[in-house]
Amino acid sequence: MLRLLNIEIHKLKYSRASKILIITYFALLTSIALIAAIKFDIGPIEFHLAEQGIFNFPFIWHFNTFIAAFFKFFLLLVIVSMMANEYTNKTLKQNLIDGLSKKEFILSKFYTVVLFALISTVFVFLVSLVLGMIYSDYNEISIIFSDLEYLVAFFVKLLGFFSFGLFLGMLIKRSAFAVGAMLIWFIAETIGYNILKWNVFRGTDIADYIFQFAPLKAMWNLIDEPFSRLNAVRTLANQIGEDISADHGVDIFEIAIVLGWTFLFIYGSYYLLKIRDL
Repeated sequence: MLRLLNIEIHKLKYSRASKILIITYFALLTSIALIAAIKFDIGPIEFHLAEQGIFNFPFIWHFNTFIAAFFKFFLLLVIVSMMANEYTNKTLKQNLIDGLSKKEFILSKFYTVVLFALISTVFVFLVSLVLGMIYSDYNEISIIFSDLEYLVAFFVKLLGFFSFGLFLGMLIKRSAFAVGAMLIWFIAETIGYNILKWNVFRGTDIADYIFQFAPLKAMWNLIDEPFSRLNAVRTLANQIGEDISADHGVDIFEIAIVLGWTFLFIYGSYYLLKIRDL
């Protein structure tokens, strides 16, 4: 495994665009801390976002993983270009000539995807831990390290998303078109879901049941929005007569769906490489 990872890391070291995207990605993850600085006045009311409990343990694990997941697009570009460049620079063929099997080639890409997802998860954990230690009202060990399943969900979410990008990069061979294909897939899923939800099966949960198996929707479902858990939001909802109570926990079945898609994307990448004439 380390040998295959070293091959990919060596390639990334000499890609200026990849290095810029990776640095930008981790800078954005760090920027979550800037949320603590958000303050504004509405007449006599002073609003400080950090004081609304968003950095309280264990809520911070939910909030930060939800926000951090929006930045994954930057690493997607690295994954897609990493695959597309193999065709553009003809390094794929050279690797195979040098003795790398097709299975090892795909595994080298998958190990890189796992590494990116793992480092991202550890990074979010450390940023969240520091912010929580500074701003949280609760610092008991049992509270600090509860709800860590959101970090597991975050890791699986990135793993599935990057594997999807790897598959599209292998399928289309051009990074710009592969990213475009991801966007088109997202739009198609969104339109399909809304048609079923608000037209065909209006007033039922059938659309949600069907689309929980769609790849991007399945990844989205891993971490529900955290804002309805805030006391200020709940208080406002109660005042206007809205019931926003919901189960925000991580569902093992939803994790299994995304892991299933991850397997299909990686196997699909290997199958495409195996049947292609290089």
